[in-house]
Amino acid sequence: MSEAHVPLTGYPPVTDAQMSNRTQDMLKLLLTRRTIRDFADTPVPREIIETAIRAAATAPNGANQQPWHFAAISNPDMKRRIRIAAEEEERAFYGGRASDEWLDALTPLGTDASKPFLETAPWLIAIFAQKKSPEGEKHYYVTESVGIAIGMLITTLHAAGLATLTHTPAPMNFLRDICGRPITEKPLVLLVVGHPARDATVPAHALEKKSFDEIAKVWE
Repeated sequence: MSEAHVPLTGYPPVTDAQMSNRTQDMLKLLLTRRTIRDFADTPVPREIIETAIRAAATAPNGANQQPWHFAAISNPDMKRRIRIAAEEEERAFYGGRASDEWLDALTPLGTDASKPFLETAPWLIAIFAQKKSPEGEKHYYVTESVGIAIGMLITTLHAAGLATLTHTPAPMNFLRDICGRPITEKPLVLLVVGHPARDATVPAHALEKKSFDEIAKVWE
């Protein structure tokens, strides 16, 4: 064995029945996940957020370059600055930047330029994609790698009992400025994290999922 490799661990033998049970359990869990916009201001311990980020950072990524940075924010002043900047971009989006077709697609969700959840939710996690390392090394498969990590972050937070919202005002360069990140990092997603408000609702439209045959094909 090459000195550059180590033995694989973490894959104890499992039966087909065990695999089936585990995948069914995961499916049941993720079928309960919802994107929400009505958050409670109930505090969430920092340790929970840090552990979820550690889990996300185990994601597969190009050449193990780990081209991501997670800026976790609970500071009220920073959250206020983020809301002000995000709503400015959202007003431009809804006021003419977005096409009629795009706005029509958003209509069933009932969204608008007001984003109070950016201050109400206890945590915001700004996720940055690193085009280069701090030393200037070019990173590869950046968007794919960071996208996978974000999915793992959302899944971990949901397993913990927390709700999330993937907020993507465009452009998001204000996040780089507020979080003090370098120009070589692109803000990809602003993840809103917290407990749902007691009166939280979700659009009925969001419960409509495509059938398996519409999203996949299996060859045997």
